[in-house]
Amino acid sequence: MIAEIIAVGSEMLTPHRQDTNSLYLTQGLNDLGVSVAFKTIIGDNPQHLTSAIRIALSRADILITSGGLGPTEDDLTRECVAEALGLELFRDPDTLLAMQARFTARRMAMPRNNEKQAELIDGATLLPNNNGSAPGQWLDTTVDGHRKIVILLPGPPKELKPLFDEACKPRLATSLPPRALAKRMLRMALIPESQVDARTAPIYKTFTDVETTILAGSGEIQLHFLCVKPTAEAAQARVDALTELVEAEMGDDIFSSHGETLEEVVLLMLGLHNLTLAVAESCTGGLLSERLTAIPNASRNFSGGAVTYTNALKTAFANVPTDLLETKGAVSEEAARALAEGIRQRTGCSLGLSITGIAGPGLLSGADANKPVGLVYIGLADGEDTQVKQLQIPGDRDRIRLWSTQHALELLRHRLQ
Repeated sequence: MIAEIIAVGSEMLTPHRQDTNSLYLTQGLNDLGVSVAFKTIIGDNPQHLTSAIRIALSRADILITSGGLGPTEDDLTRECVAEALGLELFRDPDTLLAMQARFTARRMAMPRNNEKQAELIDGATLLPNNNGSAPGQWLDTTVDGHRKIVILLPGPPKELKPLFDEACKPRLATSLPPRALAKRMLRMALIPESQVDARTAPIYKTFTDVETTILAGSGEIQLHFLCVKPTAEAAQARVDALTELVEAEMGDDIFSSHGETLEEVVLLMLGLHNLTLAVAESCTGGLLSERLTAIPNASRNFSGGAVTYTNALKTAFANVPTDLLETKGAVSEEAARALAEGIRQRTGCSLGLSITGIAGPGLLSGADANKPVGLVYIGLADGEDTQVKQLQIPGDRDRIRLWSTQHALELLRHRLQ
């Protein structure tokens, strides 16, 4: 049982508008054990839209459209769905009266073009829209001998969301055979995607009833497992069995098996060990602190820190010796070590974590042949031992800053383990 979502509207093919409805609908369908296999955005072109609907009906069991139910000439979803199904449209008198009453209650005259919103596809069930003038439609029909459920929803999220939740989800729940969908996600940091796949593919390929997806980005690899079974227990058992085997293969490389972020895991581990953390950041400008403080109750174990771009503030806030900065430079193993140790001592925290580097771009950033853009040092001090990691991170300024914080959090996680 798969679904397809078609978002209708030329505005979503510009850089200024995004289709957020499909994300909401996907979650709602997943709740019912239905996988979304296709998503399409179509502009306000009747030929393109009709063609897309026909293709969707040839491959999906459930088709949901969003948008194109308004009163203007470019609102063509009703017409295109009817044409794709070979059905007629008719103007429903009860719907028309309800629309007129809505305008009258607002002491407004209803424009003639609003009347097209009362047009229903032959055989469709009206889905009243209490938050707008465009009602939705539900059609349970047959195409080439196969059952198809077609749902037309308005485009504005404030109309679509309650209409889907109140009118569509209950109908789908009673219309579909018993199904349950279970998911698990494993997260790993700073491991090449190809390496993860080489080690895990021999495992997940044996689970032919579990859909596996690998996502890579921002210094993280995610393994998503999805299974649909008649019962939630059966689906969950399969994704859990696969998860256990992959966890055994990847070991400590996995920092989360239930979706937690790296910063959530680090804060949890700090709490379990009853430790506190302070940071001293240079090239990341507070990004590491921002990631940590985005987690509720971070202050239980994250005390704070300092953003120290100038040498003077490195000395003032983290006790970094001025002669060290003059001889070794602010971007050096020695400076990262001194920053981590200094911020720990100044704050009285259990651990000190530092980042110093050259995020770029260009010569104005202080880069040269010996210290190129992307050179980063991370320091971690616990009062007894100080570890420093040297990195050469490729990419632009934003990437270097983000990956620096990812390396810092992963270094801390391994120390806490």
